[in-house]
Amino acid sequence: MKLKTDLLVQPSGEISKKIREELKEDINTRYKDLAAIKEWLRKQPHLPDEWEDMPLITFLRGSSFSLEKCKRKLDMYFTMRAACPEFFSNRDATSPELREILNGKLQGPPLPGVTPNGRRVTICRGIHPSLDGQQITDTLKLALMIGDIRLSEEVEGVAGDIYVLDAAVLGPSLLARLSPAVIKKFMICVQEAYPVKLKEVHIINTSPIVEKFVTFVKPFLKDKIKKRIFIHKELKDLYKYVPQEMMPKEYGGQCGTMEELQDQWTQKLIDYREWFQSQESVKANESLRPGKPTNYDELFGIDGSFRQLAID
Repeated sequence: MKLKTDLLVQPSGEISKKIREELKEDINTRYKDLAAIKEWLRKQPHLPDEWEDMPLITFLRGSSFSLEKCKRKLDMYFTMRAACPEFFSNRDATSPELREILNGKLQGPPLPGVTPNGRRVTICRGIHPSLDGQQITDTLKLALMIGDIRLSEEVEGVAGDIYVLDAAVLGPSLLARLSPAVIKKFMICVQEAYPVKLKEVHIINTSPIVEKFVTFVKPFLKDKIKKRIFIHKELKDLYKYVPQEMMPKEYGGQCGTMEELQDQWTQKLIDYREWFQSQESVKANESLRPGKPTNYDELFGIDGSFRQLAID
């Protein structure tokens, strides 16, 4: 697939150099590390024999080029693909169900640029107050689909992610429809299976309902992530973390409107339709895992905990 990285302006110059230092990326040895991971994949009977180079490099970057951490992340990633069909099957952005969300329920585009310290910013906001339980699940599916595209298209790498959640239309009816099991699975995906370095979560247009939402989600977050959630009373407080000019026009910035960015990312998701279809079978096969197969009930844990996968 031909990469179109215009939606994700890549860092360059001094910022790119700082990012490489932060990610412990040595351009002289990264392809040796990539070869080692590819060889390891080939030796795992329960994992795909091959995968594209660019996502594997993104996993190495997200693991600060620790081969062991990268192996754990990849194993968990392919395990979650098999364990969570609600997120990783039927990933077709042209389907009526996903189009309804993309066009009229929620917007969640990553922004084109990066912050001065090399972080990618994603803004999420509801544009319709009513989502049923299945639409909440499909919204999380779309978030992971964008994550998969970024595995391939963050060509230079970024120094972490910042999420801005605009809670203006978060209503009590939405809170009532949140499934703890679904949120738990999603949080395990984000924290354990994807090579995401989540640096900050900023919540704007807050309300008492928002505080209840944060309380709902916190049990599924690692302690270090809990400390990175910031709730802002005023938009200008956000500019201390994200430069105003790189924000969409609705938030006082210059990078286009949320609708324009959403339309571009919707088209990007459609462009990847064949790739998503080809990935349906690229997942862990527990019947071939050496030793004990993963027990999904144990993996997701009724107490909100999860166990680490054993890596050879």
